[in-house]
Amino acid sequence: MTARPLRGLLTVSRRAADTKGVSPVAEAVPAAKTVIVADDTAFVRDRFANALKGAGHTAVPVGSVSELLARVKRDARQIDLVVMDLRMPHSGGVELVRELRKIEGGRQMPVLVFSGTIASAEEVRDLAALGVAGYINEYSSEQHILPALAPHLFPDNFNRRSSPRVTLGIPVSYRFGNTIAAALTLNISKGGLAVRTMSPLQQGSQVRTRFKLPGGRSEIEADSRVAWTDRRIGMGLQFEKVNPADQGAIDEFIDQHFFSNRKA
Repeated sequence: MTARPLRGLLTVSRRAADTKGVSPVAEAVPAAKTVIVADDTAFVRDRFANALKGAGHTAVPVGSVSELLARVKRDARQIDLVVMDLRMPHSGGVELVRELRKIEGGRQMPVLVFSGTIASAEEVRDLAALGVAGYINEYSSEQHILPALAPHLFPDNFNRRSSPRVTLGIPVSYRFGNTIAAALTLNISKGGLAVRTMSPLQQGSQVRTRFKLPGGRSEIEADSRVAWTDRRIGMGLQFEKVNPADQGAIDEFIDQHFFSNRKA
């Protein structure tokens, strides 16, 4: 077998399109979503809004509690996701999420909280009780934002196991059929990886993933499934079978690094 390069990947066998049962993703564009980005810092609002708009979604940036509540009260049924700062002036922290739940009309729309605005483990427990879907680093670079939001924008394509996502760029290889490809991760959670590639595989494809965590003693291998794909970003790999010791190492890494980039 001869090596043939793919865009953004290194292949060491025949190209993915020729692999039986596996093919690159079709040009289908995911349905556009409407996302509120609530933060009193313009830099954060603009970066998330730009990433969303660049992928064809509708971003609604708001900079105050009153604006957030008014928008939710008016357009709750049109909103697909709220990404929010718990520490905007006059927000009340967890109380702001309680207020959202009161005015959303019983729908319980998905809410993500910026991880750097969480004050304590007790708040994490309170937010979980209120149905908060997860957490995201507000200082994520634009290229990492969409992979982190994808499980919440397209939940039907994902294992609903709740886990924070840690931004991480490490080498990862994955085998599909007779092809081995190499790329870099965008982020990692306890349940999977987001991979940066311009040649994502078809959703549902089965792959064998291999990577090594920073500081890890050995490589981790996992049987994975392609959970989502987007040519503008890459693809998400959902773990389906992982050695218990390796899963423990992943869980420990996520728990140790989730709060590593918090606001002072």
